[in-house]
Amino acid sequence: MKHIAHFRYTLLAAAVALLLPLALTSGTLATEVLVFALAALGCNLLLGYTGLMSFGQGIFFGVGSYTAGVVLLHLKAPLLPALAMAALGGAIAALLVGWFSIRQRGTYFVMLTLAFAQMFYFLAYTMKDVTGGDNGLLDIPRPPLSVFGQTLLPTATSWQYYTVVAVLFVLVFWLLQRVVDSVLGRTLLAVRDNEARASAVGYDIRLLKLAAFVISGAVTGLAGGLHAMMTGVAPLSNIEYHTSEAILIMTVIGGTGNLFASVLGASFYVLAGNWLSTLWPRWLMLLGLLLIAVSLYMQKGLFGLAMKLVDAVRPAKPEGAVKATAKEKHS
Repeated sequence: MKHIAHFRYTLLAAAVALLLPLALTSGTLATEVLVFALAALGCNLLLGYTGLMSFGQGIFFGVGSYTAGVVLLHLKAPLLPALAMAALGGAIAALLVGWFSIRQRGTYFVMLTLAFAQMFYFLAYTMKDVTGGDNGLLDIPRPPLSVFGQTLLPTATSWQYYTVVAVLFVLVFWLLQRVVDSVLGRTLLAVRDNEARASAVGYDIRLLKLAAFVISGAVTGLAGGLHAMMTGVAPLSNIEYHTSEAILIMTVIGGTGNLFASVLGASFYVLAGNWLSTLWPRWLMLLGLLLIAVSLYMQKGLFGLAMKLVDAVRPAKPEGAVKATAKEKHS
């Protein structure tokens, strides 16, 4: 039953990808929603399933953007190899950051990831021959989705590119859902809930945390590569601390410990930000107030609120059915 319930989350993610073109007139905005939903999925794997609050997600996002840009500009690679390299770049960066960061806990872990974020930012700023410095990498091409030279999906227009991103988004969501439903996912939850007990049982805590970091980095790097192709630019802002902050806020607003919650959080953040920015230049202040409200009154985020609403409208089970369900659980 649990696997069936989790399969529903993949269907819900696919439904979001199908509904966005119906609800939005801008293909670029719809693509941005799915791109940051991917980044929030990677963050949720660390925060929601492993209990690691990382401020280094912008590192993986930025490295993915730069990697895809360099591969497309200088190697003239097709779309899929460029995205594979972006994911690999994010995974390698996560391996480096995670290798050192997981040796600390709590505040010191957070400070280490923040220090790495600043270090990578200044590296990107100074390596102008590779990253373009302040200007970023410009004129990044957007090749069609092709296999063995045969074009499967074009990407010339924003909505054509959205189709490619939507297919990849649903595929990555399904794969990550398989990960969190697997033994690895359940073990990460054990580490999150009681690290000392998981260690006493015999699990290699550092190896598990490092695995979560690498998977998170790969997914976030893929999101960064898709973002670079969407805009045609790999800007310095992609690797800034503010990008890590934005991805973390999306994850918290949506709710941790459930992958579909990240989709809700990213959708709300991107769409609300786009709308509020047209009303008031200081729209981030309103978003800050919202985050305070979520922290105080909706600690399970938008997903928790949605579940409460579903439970409120769902018909109550008869008392006999409740007792029968309880007996089945004990048997």
